[in-house]
Amino acid sequence: MVHPATALLIFALLASLLAILLWPRRGVAVRLLRLLRMTERVRLEDALKHLYHCEYDSREGSVESLAGALEISRALAVRLVSRLEALELIRSDGHGLPLTESGREYALRIVRIHRLWERYLADRTNVSPVDWHEEAERREHTMAPAEAEELAAKMGFPVYDPHGDPIPTADGELPLSAGVALTALKEGQKGTIVHLEDEPREVFEQLVAAKLAPLMQLELLEASPEVVRFTADGESHELEPVAATNITVLPIAAPAADVGPFERLTDLRPGEGATVVHIAPTCQGPQRRRLLDLGLVPGTEVEAELEGALKEPVAYRIRGALIALRRQQTDLVYVKKRGAGQAEAV
Repeated sequence: MVHPATALLIFALLASLLAILLWPRRGVAVRLLRLLRMTERVRLEDALKHLYHCEYDSREGSVESLAGALEISRALAVRLVSRLEALELIRSDGHGLPLTESGREYALRIVRIHRLWERYLADRTNVSPVDWHEEAERREHTMAPAEAEELAAKMGFPVYDPHGDPIPTADGELPLSAGVALTALKEGQKGTIVHLEDEPREVFEQLVAAKLAPLMQLELLEASPEVVRFTADGESHELEPVAATNITVLPIAAPAADVGPFERLTDLRPGEGATVVHIAPTCQGPQRRRLLDLGLVPGTEVEAELEGALKEPVAYRIRGALIALRRQQTDLVYVKKRGAGQAEAV
């Protein structure tokens, strides 16, 4: 008969072994699957994409940066560089690994497909935001250029991905990056989020948990080595500096008439009217499409008419139709209330 202590030890060892093998994203099994998917073409395309990002960010690409970005050995990175040079996709000039014109065109095709897929996953599926990047990474190597154009046309040729990165055009045009890290703002200064860096995943998860998204307007309240405090669309947030630096903002030079913060549709009482300003950037996928289909687009006039016995749903007059909405929907719609004189005139 096995002693209980021995049985418990065996169970603990088996549990530890399974955890090592099957741990999400870090387990041995996941790493082996990733290696099996990494054909030479995939590695070459990932290397081109990394070197392009270095060029776009005015950083110097190298064998060491390639090895780190692709999680491969330095020896394999050296072989990749040699192969890229043989294909005339890069050239080694002693100061880095600059792309040739054909190498840059190839890299931009991969970047375009990746960002189109992220846009599709954000707008047309219920895939979690923290999984957009990895899912797009898997799909970017399997889509032909013609298929990418069909996907772009299906979505109305989007200009930005859900993280705020510009999507290269089919001709390979891409605007230069703009904005500064949130931590570069002065205390009391306002800005608009233009980009949320999605790597490393652990940091991006913090930004998603804080419900931050491109186009949100924020104000820096405090920046210290320990914490960065700010408001975004009227909500208070605190992040560690390492996470705050992954938020890129475009400083607002002077307050605009409609900078906000705005009220939410939820705040309207029966008889009050307002103009829709925008839908919360964090509202993505089918939920966003549903609100847009109901006519809740910027500039639409809305009036609260009837309130349920439990304060919801509330019936709103939207473009002549009476539509019942629940709080989980109206909390996502930002509005600017009409003044008393305006309400009477409408």
